[in-house]
Formats: sequence, C-alpha cells, structure tokens
Amino acid sequence: MKDITLLILAAGMGSRYGGMKQLDFLGPNGETIMDYSVNDAIAAGFTKVVFVIRRSMKEAFETQILSKYREKIQCECVFQELDALPEGFTKHPEREKPYGTAHAILVAKEAIKEPFAVINADDFYSRKAFVAMAEFLRLPNNDAKPVFAMIGYQLKNILSEHGAVARGVCKANENRELVSITEMTKIQREGDVIINTDEKGRVLLTGYEPVSMNFWGFTPYFFTFLDAMFVEFLKENNDNPKSEFPIPAVINHFIINHLVTIKIIDCDAEWFGVTYQEDKEWVMNKFKDLK
Repeated sequence: MKDITLLILAAGMGSRYGGMKQLDFLGPNGETIMDYSVNDAIAAGFTKVVFVIRRSMKEAFETQILSKYREKIQCECVFQELDALPEGFTKHPEREKPYGTAHAILVAKEAIKEPFAVINADDFYSRKAFVAMAEFLRLPNNDAKPVFAMIGYQLKNILSEHGAVARGVCKANENRELVSITEMTKIQREGDVIINTDEKGRVLLTGYEPVSMNFWGFTPYFFTFLDAMFVEFLKENNDNPKSEFPIPAVINHFIINHLVTIKIIDCDAEWFGVTYQEDKEWVMNKFKDLK
C-alpha cells in the first residue's frame, strides 16, 4: 500500500486563546484535538505523522502526544523557528511570531517524500474527511500539471452558534476543480437562512457552498513551489516583522497563474475548532456528543 503522511501544523503560539491550545485537554477522557486527528488518520490508512512544533514545546509534546503514538504509527517532529530561513536571509530583529502556515509546511520538506495532507492542530475535521483525503492521496498522479486537493466542507456544517464567522467560500468548475476562494468575513444564520454581510451589502447563501478549512492534499512537488515563493516573499517582506506567508496566498497564486489543478473533495462532515477561551466549553461539549 502506498505510503501517505499527515502533516499537522502545531507551532502556533495561541495568542488569542491565551496558551498552547494544541495541547489543551478538550475530550471527555483528556484528549487533545490532535488526538482525534491522529486516530482518524490511522483509521484512514495514513502511515506517518509529522508534527510542526517549536523547540520550546518539544518536552511537553513528547509527553502528551508522541508517547501515545510511536507504537501505532511512524512519528516525527520538525521545528518552525524564526531563523529557519534560506541562505542569504536573516531574521528581522523585531519579529516575534512565526512566518505563517506556508512556512510551517516548508520546514517539513526533508521529512516528507510521499503524498501528504496538511491540517491545523486545533481543528476537528472528522474521520470521513480523512478517509476521503487518503483515497485521493493514493491515486496515481501522472498528469502533466500537478494535481492537489482540498476538503470542501459544506458551509452549513461549519458555522458558529456564537455569531458571525469568516470563511473562505470556494467556487468550483464543472470538474469540481477549485476556481477561486472568496473570503467572506461576516457569515451567520438569520432564522432559516444564511447571510454574509460586507461593505457591498448582504448576500444570501445556500449553505451547500464548499468551504476551505485548511485541509489540503499535496505531493512532494509542492515543496518546489514553496521554496521559490518563500524566497520571493522574503525579498519583498522581510523588512516587515509582522508579515506572514500563509497557505491561502500560495493557493491563490496557483489559481491565478494556472500552475496546478486543485480538486475539491466534497465532504458533508462536521468541522469545528477552538480559537478563543470562550470556545473551549462549546468544543468540549461537542466532543462529549461524538460517538
């Protein structure tokens, strides 16, 4: 069976949450959100997990996460540090936060030589999504243009009960290939309908629009793109200590320049995540309801 890897982005500082939410116990038996993801990945047939963390997290990560999985699946940690830069570049002396999610993927390039999926450590994606992504990653990828994938959650399944949310609403062509991602910043239910409100007015949504929640599928060729793009990013932005190199910017570059094909894998599963401390109780209740 073809080897496939899950890359979990777990180096976030949790500034809005007030701590390392990726290591917080949110499940009914002391599980982290990552525990659900790793177990779902194992069940779906993934053969390796790579965690992107900071060196300061290494000891806590070994105790709380890696020790549980080393006998179940191949595990490896890589480190996203501020000095993890290409030759010729140095860290801005005022930079405090990491360079962003695309940089987090890039630091894993020496650890991944097979098709791989990328997820956030603080999001619950559902086993159904892992199964669908594993099936995609094991398909032959012999097209002239690289073929990547994105899990497309239905908008109605990823709204918040606590108010408006920002979501990347996707448009697909007739072949279910990603054409565009529109960031809608104030989506919420109003009675029986779903509305986005912005400076242009109010837009009625069906609830069945595919939405990106940062569950991506790539081949190792993706690192070739990232290497070149990160160098260009640093040339243009390294003087700004708050600049970021995020995944959506890379994906938009792909779409605009027609560099790759990105398949949307439609998924009617539920997604939920934790951003603020106020989300914690709600997420813990969601896990109690899971079978």
